[in-house]
Amino acid sequence: MAINEPSAEQRVHNRHIDVSTYAPEDNAIVVEGRLTDNRYRSTYYLSGDRRPPGIVHEMVIRMRVVGLDLTIEDIDVAMDTVPRDQCRQTLNSLRPVIGMQIKAGFTEAVKTKVGGPKGCTHLVALLLAMAPAAVQGAWAAMAQSPLVPGQYSDKALEILEDTCWLWRSEGPLMQELREKLSRFDEE
Repeated sequence: MAINEPSAEQRVHNRHIDVSTYAPEDNAIVVEGRLTDNRYRSTYYLSGDRRPPGIVHEMVIRMRVVGLDLTIEDIDVAMDTVPRDQCRQTLNSLRPVIGMQIKAGFTEAVKTKVGGPKGCTHLVALLLAMAPAAVQGAWAAMAQSPLVPGQYSDKALEILEDTCWLWRSEGPLMQELREKLSRFDEE
């Protein structure tokens, strides 16, 4: 079955997530994520009240991530636009992730700590989208200078291994990387 490309007139909703990483100082990065939900047509609340088209959610998460183990040191949330004022009661709902490391198991740990009725589903979705971008951003910040033997090799292997098919533990690329880093560390 092929799905035909829909026309612009058929669009009813758009979610845009943007994640940027900043390196304000050594050994730390700031990761900023923004989630925007836009409705292109009028909709109705379950109460029957009409909602005009426009921005439904405009949320920002900023988190400070430190060290090679990518530990979340601090997190701030802003909710510029929400459908109900009560939504802002979840502004501090992500505080329990402070101290967590962005590594394998992060998604499940986040859902357990702050998911469902403990927080805001949209903030959780944004945070989970930010995690892999934080890894990319951290490496981009660290890779601005040539590697020093032994500096990141163990951490590089730990972060990459089994994250996808390409970096599977028994795959050729992971094996090649292990060998290169081993030789590099011996220098």
